[in-house]
Amino acid sequence: MSFLRSVYVFGSLSYLLAAAPALAQGGPPQAPPVTVAKPVVKDIIERDDFIGRFEAVDQVDVRARVSGYLDKVHFQDGTLVKAGDLLFTIDPRPYQNALEQAQATVTSSEVRLNFAQSDLDRAEQLRRTGNIADQLLDQRRQAYLTAKADLDRAQAFLRQAQLDVEFTQIKSPLSGRISRKLVSEGNLINANETILTNVLSLDPIQFYFDVDERSYLAYSRQTQGGTRTSTGEAANEVTLTLTDERQGERTGRLDFVDNRLDAASGTIRARAVFDNKDLFLTPGLFGRVTIGGSDPYKGVLLPDEAVGSDQDRRVVYVVGPDNVVNITPVRTGPRIDGYRVIREGLKGDETVVVNGLVRVRPGMPVTPQMSTLPPTRERNGT
Repeated sequence: MSFLRSVYVFGSLSYLLAAAPALAQGGPPQAPPVTVAKPVVKDIIERDDFIGRFEAVDQVDVRARVSGYLDKVHFQDGTLVKAGDLLFTIDPRPYQNALEQAQATVTSSEVRLNFAQSDLDRAEQLRRTGNIADQLLDQRRQAYLTAKADLDRAQAFLRQAQLDVEFTQIKSPLSGRISRKLVSEGNLINANETILTNVLSLDPIQFYFDVDERSYLAYSRQTQGGTRTSTGEAANEVTLTLTDERQGERTGRLDFVDNRLDAASGTIRARAVFDNKDLFLTPGLFGRVTIGGSDPYKGVLLPDEAVGSDQDRRVVYVVGPDNVVNITPVRTGPRIDGYRVIREGLKGDETVVVNGLVRVRPGMPVTPQMSTLPPTRERNGT
């Protein structure tokens, strides 16, 4: 076995000695070709994405204000209704009878009041001639005031009876989409208890989402430090992207931020409002809002594949005038228009290796092949 190993080693050395002159004649290895390009430099706005859910601006559980048996339903389940549309009718006959009784009571009270008024007028005339006692005058005045109070009470009962008759017709309190009927005709309805259906407003519609503590602090420091100068609608504009969309087109405005952060989740609740003229957006729907996290500024952009890693830092490979590669540490930001934002490390006029990073090392020469990066890259869903 040792003899075979010796023969193998001797053969290998002989091969290397024979190949050495050929390798010497070939000279140094050729510089590897790499694709290089100038970074994209343009005005950008950094944006942050947040996930949330739509909720109706107004929502009402429809209840009856009077008790009775449900007589009729006047809508189709799930349709659009307007404020004031008739939804349900409770049997009005008991309340109509009470209304007629109240009207009769008012008429009777008016007659008694008129009679008491006449008696009081005659007593006051007799009092001026001294033909009536003071006590009798006081009694007739008391009778008049009592009749007047009875009329006031009867009129109050009449107004209540009129309200009860009006409340037998249950109308929509707002415009929007109605749910299904929860009670069928013929069932007994308890006033202020039985839920008959519910109505949700649709236009405009609100979008609630939670902002993490770090982002909230960044926005607050930008505002207080004066580094964010956008105000009004421009500062509060947000873009909506639904779950089946690659890039959103609907825009809304941020109109509310809560007054405290949730101690358990470390987030703060915010709200955006969107117009919903086509009624496409529905309460309960998920979506993603994009918020401008900075003012417009000149940004340096590179493809993700042009950014490498060196232990715990991010680096790019810059090709110098002598076609020698130099490593440059950078600080990266979010993705915009398909590129990675380079916040620190590059000015934008460097020549950077954008393809072939595995073939280069710091200080080695390369054969650069110049290319031009488009202003915007196709989004790949990231």
